[in-house]
Amino acid sequence: MQANNSTRFSSATRLPVSNTLCLLGMSLLLLLVSCTGKQTSPPGKKVSGETMQKIYEEIKTPYKYGIVLKHPDTTKLIDSPTIFRFRNRWYMTYIVFDGQGYETYLAQSDDLLHWQTNGKILSYTQNTWDASQKAGYVSLVNITWEGNYEVATYKDNYWLSYLGGEKEGYEAGRLAVGMASTSDVTSASEWSRFPRPVLAPVDSAARWFDNLTIYKSLIIEDKEKLTGYPFVMYYNAKGKQADYESIAMAVSEDMTTWKRLGDAPILTRKAGICGDAQIAKINDLYVLFYFGAFWKPGAFDRFACSYDLVHWTDWEGEDLIAPSVPYDSTYAHKPWVIKWQGTVYHFYTAVGSQGRVIALATSKDLRYTQP
Repeated sequence: MQANNSTRFSSATRLPVSNTLCLLGMSLLLLLVSCTGKQTSPPGKKVSGETMQKIYEEIKTPYKYGIVLKHPDTTKLIDSPTIFRFRNRWYMTYIVFDGQGYETYLAQSDDLLHWQTNGKILSYTQNTWDASQKAGYVSLVNITWEGNYEVATYKDNYWLSYLGGEKEGYEAGRLAVGMASTSDVTSASEWSRFPRPVLAPVDSAARWFDNLTIYKSLIIEDKEKLTGYPFVMYYNAKGKQADYESIAMAVSEDMTTWKRLGDAPILTRKAGICGDAQIAKINDLYVLFYFGAFWKPGAFDRFACSYDLVHWTDWEGEDLIAPSVPYDSTYAHKPWVIKWQGTVYHFYTAVGSQGRVIALATSKDLRYTQP
């Protein structure tokens, strides 16, 4: 927004330049407040401890509901839920590791508690760059906290980014980000994939923290173009000089060509893992849910906050989710968090007595709620 300043100063009343600039800046700020109804925060502003505590109180989920999805064959590992809503029904994409690599599945639910698998949407192929690894994550899910959680289209299609690779094994080989699209986000049928990665560790623009391999990605719409672009990708990666996972950013004008943003990770502990970002917008604040692992024992879910999608203040308090019950005694991690009809639902990957499954924790104790 540009302000038109028609004020003129005579030679007798002209203020010093520094004072004039200050007045102009204050006038512009007042104009922004009057137009938007709220004060804008300067880029890079640190989120206060008081605000971080309020966010924690809003998003915490102390009640573990239990396992909501697991594979009938316990040797197969279920992972990485993405939740969205379409025509009064909930859907979840998730991935399955069966020894060869990752494939992506779709499930549905009427109440967020009981889930039924519909089928695959990304399957193994032969002689492709992503032959044995296709771990998909639906893009452009509405990030508004307590919003409708619907998926936006771009160019009349729904979009999905995925962890791709050709080598067999658990996240084996050099992985990259692939892109796929479909005209029907609720159909358990194969999505149309791009023939090549859109972001890879071998790119000429790859940096010290993402030039070895790239893992999970999340793409959101930046409606306010705080980053200068309409589409933003968060991804976790390792570098040749950084044998740990950090979260980084890329931006795009068209969902096809991606440009890395910044010369350092946005979240890192320089040890273990910071990964699997999910973004929610609570009023004027962005909340980044993520998991940490191995920079302290186990794997657990955390969060950070930002006013501009680029500069993040990390929460220093207790974990949102951590191992505490038999089915998540090893790992409780990889979050997808929403608020629906007054209740916060925190879906996560649990590893423990039941293998690798999708579990749920909530802000209210739903285990004893009568139908």
